[in-house]
Amino acid sequence: MNYQKTILCLANSRKPGGRCVAGKEMLEDGYGEWIRPVSARSSEEISLIEMRFKDGQRPDVLDIISVPMAKPKPHMHQSENHLIDDGRHWVKVGAAGWADLESALDTVTGPLWFNGSSSYNGLNDEVPEATAKKLSSSLYLVRPNKLQISVGTEGVQGRRKKKVRASFSLGKFAYKLTVTDPVVEKAYLACEDGIYPVDDAILCVSLGEVYKGYAYKLVAALITPDMGN
Repeated sequence: MNYQKTILCLANSRKPGGRCVAGKEMLEDGYGEWIRPVSARSSEEISLIEMRFKDGQRPDVLDIISVPMAKPKPHMHQSENHLIDDGRHWVKVGAAGWADLESALDTVTGPLWFNGSSSYNGLNDEVPEATAKKLSSSLYLVRPNKLQISVGTEGVQGRRKKKVRASFSLGKFAYKLTVTDPVVEKAYLACEDGIYPVDDAILCVSLGEVYKGYAYKLVAALITPDMGN
C-alpha cells in the first residue's frame, strides 16, 4: 500500500527522541489536508536519519517535500498521522514563501479545540484526555493577534529551567503556549528573560499526545515574513 505524500512543511518541531513534522498536502488546485509523518516507534517521533534527504540535508519549514508512506496511522485526535516507509529517502521538490501561506491558513471561529484548562505557566494550553478523545484534528495554521514571545525560568526548586512561550489572541480567546520550534526556541533562549513582541507571524499550533491526563497545545512553528524563498 506504499504511497507518496507531497506536503508543504509547516512544522519541524522538537520532540523527545526526534522531531514532529507536519504539513499540508500539495494538490493541483491548492492545499489539501494536514499530514503528519510518524514512525513505527511507540512515541511516533521522526528521527533525524528518517527525515534525511539523499544529499544528507533535512527539511526546513516552508520546504515542499515528498514523503514515502506505508499506511495511514490515525491515533486519537491525531487523525492526520501517516506511517512513513523508513526504507526510502524523503525528497525536497521545492520551497514556498510567505505569500504562499495566505491560502493555507485555517479558519478558526471558536477556541483552538477546547479552552478552559491551563497549566501553571500557560493559558488555555491543555485539553483533558476525555475531551481530546472526542476531537478529530490536532493541527491548525493561524495568524495570531498581539503575539509576544516570553522567556523565563519555570519549574520547581532544583528542576527549574529557561522556557520559551508564545502569548497571543485568536478571535476573542487568549493563549500562552510552549514553543517547540527548535530554531525559534534556540534564538530566544539566547536572550535575557523578558517579553518580546512579534509584529507579524503565522503559527502552526499542534495538539500533542496525552501526557499525565492532558494533551498540550504547542507552537510547533513560528513563521515570519523573512522566511522562505
